[in-house]
Amino acid sequence: MPIRSLRACLLVLLVGSGCCQDSLNDRVQSVFGTGGTPGRPASPGNATSTLSQTGGFGEIVTPEPIVEPTQTPQILTTDSGEQCKCVPYYLCDPTTKSTRTDGQLDGFGIIDIRFDPRTCQDVLDVCCLEGKEREKPIVVPPVTTQPDRPRGCGIRNVGGLDFTLSGNTNEAGFGEFPWTVALIRIRDDSCLCGGSLIHPRVVLTGNHCVRQIPANDIKVRAGEWDTQTTKERLPYQERNVMQAITHPSYNVRTLANNIALLVLTTPFTLMDHINPICLPQQNFQSTSDSCFASGWGKDVFGKAGKYSVIMKRVQLPMVPFRQCEAALQKTRLGPSFRLDSTFVCAGGIPGIDTCTGDGGAPLVCPIGASTSNRYVQTGIVSWGIGCKEDHPAVYTHVALFRNWIDMQMNSLGLDTSSYTPQ
Repeated sequence: MPIRSLRACLLVLLVGSGCCQDSLNDRVQSVFGTGGTPGRPASPGNATSTLSQTGGFGEIVTPEPIVEPTQTPQILTTDSGEQCKCVPYYLCDPTTKSTRTDGQLDGFGIIDIRFDPRTCQDVLDVCCLEGKEREKPIVVPPVTTQPDRPRGCGIRNVGGLDFTLSGNTNEAGFGEFPWTVALIRIRDDSCLCGGSLIHPRVVLTGNHCVRQIPANDIKVRAGEWDTQTTKERLPYQERNVMQAITHPSYNVRTLANNIALLVLTTPFTLMDHINPICLPQQNFQSTSDSCFASGWGKDVFGKAGKYSVIMKRVQLPMVPFRQCEAALQKTRLGPSFRLDSTFVCAGGIPGIDTCTGDGGAPLVCPIGASTSNRYVQTGIVSWGIGCKEDHPAVYTHVALFRNWIDMQMNSLGLDTSSYTPQ
């Protein structure tokens, strides 16, 4: 299969802005200044960029080179001396001796993503013995088989669909967060930001992501996982944007009210790997320590360029507003900094935060019984200071905008039940 033209959304930030966000970088610099002495407000006139000083917000890195797929089938030799051919995981019969036994596929449904020079070039390929390859994909039973599995918005497919990754740290499973989408600029296929599906025709994202981009120059990709392969059993879908609804009170300097809705020309077809996230009721406050941020990052697996970019996840605790503000006052922002009330915070545990998220991407928190695996979107990735330090990341407080979102949906004649928990 040809490699896709989507450029990996490669970023270096706390859980911050996506690639191609130079205008946002400028606004952040104008808000928070550059340089400055620790414990004092930063000076807005300093010529040294704070982005380079913090090593964090908004800095963009050069993508790793893409490894083109081999033109001929990749043939390997197993430990027992038998030859096998690399094929997509769903084209290999999972019966005994049907796949290699050296860890590439340790039983059907478990794929090891750790680099091994003997393994297939593509992370979703397995080495299949002669005579075991299928012409048609295997129909894989759902990972969760209980008959009372909940449906509706916000259902996280824990561990992913089809297979479970081993050897990973913060990689999301395929279809684990079925609401997470990528925003792509049509004219050059570059990554703009992340977002979340709240209705088959509506995406929630950050205002900063789209306010200066024509709506007809944006498309949305849902059901994505590995941005540089098309070998997932369930394909991604793309839809063009018809209209961008940005919040009228968005503040360019403070980034307050950093929220927008994208209305699509046609709806997505909902499937196990494409499904809306639930939204909280107005003014809902989550205190969970088991929230998740998800999106695409700069890391590659194994050798540089060997494996492509896979969706990341990181578990984060919510941080109380005043505690977050106090923590940020100890950074270069200084003691006079005031956090706008339209934000919430999460993270702030050294070594745990992610540096590889997308601006506009969702922060979700669990609701209801732990067995339901149902989540609501608590935040939209907005900005942060540093990386993997003790500074919380800052998100748009989605619950403050539930009434505004409902009003926009009603004006469009769209049903709000798509993001209302059942």
